[in-house]
Amino acid sequence: MRTDRSTLDSRPCKIEVGVSRYAEGSCIIETGLTRVFCTASIEENVPSWLKGKGQGWITAEYAMLPRATHTRSKRDREKVSGRTQEIQRLIGRALRAMVDLSKLGERQIIVDCDVLQADGGTRTAAITGACVAVGVALSKLVRENKCDRAVFLDTVQAVSVGMHGGIVHVDLDYEEDSSGDVDMNFVRTGSGLFVEIQGTAEKRAFSEEDLKLMMDGAKRGLDRLKEIQNETLKPFGILP
Repeated sequence: MRTDRSTLDSRPCKIEVGVSRYAEGSCIIETGLTRVFCTASIEENVPSWLKGKGQGWITAEYAMLPRATHTRSKRDREKVSGRTQEIQRLIGRALRAMVDLSKLGERQIIVDCDVLQADGGTRTAAITGACVAVGVALSKLVRENKCDRAVFLDTVQAVSVGMHGGIVHVDLDYEEDSSGDVDMNFVRTGSGLFVEIQGTAEKRAFSEEDLKLMMDGAKRGLDRLKEIQNETLKPFGILP
């Protein structure tokens, strides 16, 4: 049972930009006790399969630092785990939805999302924070007249939603995530278009009505994250 907020309220969220001296775009996002360090690096090249096609690319890497959780985890030195690969691909898909790759030119943005502290919702926080890091990096390209401002299509944000005993909970912390009946992640653009919806019945199957209730809860959380992103990015003059 939640005591710090209602079941439909998200955790407090804070995004601090400019935390890396060298990356073209960077931020640390805090959602409750979860903290993720996001950087966006611009490279003046594209993967070999995109050369000569006149468009750019965005890809992402994700990692959880060894003591981001209660016990120390090993670094992915030799082989990236299946979970990590899944999250990296999810982040990449989400970020590509916010950029007009044809206007990016033959360059790529490589995003790194490193979890400093985990208390549930690390992948959703990574997407929300990475969007801001990419936005800052794009603003640098625009200022340098390397890209048209229209390269930035929209923001993108993500939130987790679950069900506990038939009640919808928005923005799950670790305890809620690990004990809930249903676990879902919603990824959406600022204009309201869904990029991805992931849903799993962990303990109990859910109905179409349950799905609608969870989607309504997700929209509430996503709208709040969009507001925070817009407030953060407004000084950079990159918002569409």
